[in-house]
Amino acid sequence: MTDALTDGTLREQAAGASAFSVVYRTYASQVLGYLTARGVEDPEAAMQEVFLSVLPRLDTVHGGAAGLRTFIFSVAHARIVDDHRRQSRTPAKLPFEPALDHREDSSAEAEALQRISPREVLNLLDGLPQDQREVLALRLVAGHTVEQTAAAMGRTPGAVKQLQRRALGKLRELSAVKEYLRP
Repeated sequence: MTDALTDGTLREQAAGASAFSVVYRTYASQVLGYLTARGVEDPEAAMQEVFLSVLPRLDTVHGGAAGLRTFIFSVAHARIVDDHRRQSRTPAKLPFEPALDHREDSSAEAEALQRISPREVLNLLDGLPQDQREVLALRLVAGHTVEQTAAAMGRTPGAVKQLQRRALGKLRELSAVKEYLRP
């Protein structure tokens, strides 16, 4: 039995159990409190590291219970120093706040509008029949739904969808549009 466990209380507890379990039960809560009070990021994990370091050297500790306690807390202090060094090298972890994030990807529509001028858009639309131009104006510019566009034009929703499909197909065919569209 280690010299550190020869003191009265620890010797009595060690009689029926392994020396390590007695040491762990005696000092674990104190070490955990010490690590927590000193601001260790994960005190439970650090406490386990302390006792894993103490276990192999338990038979070499001298000085009775006071020597054992000193040894355990010196190992705990070394873990605190290690943790503080690691924290100082790690960037601060801040919670994500969506209200402060002003990044956004532009839409395909916005990119297309940036590439072509309003005059070019009008010239392209002039190449379409009147009813197709009106559907695109109501749907894309005014932001109407299919039903709202149908009501405004006096057509059925199916007819509006068909006119829009044909108008977009026609625009894709125009040579002036092809240079702006990227596959």
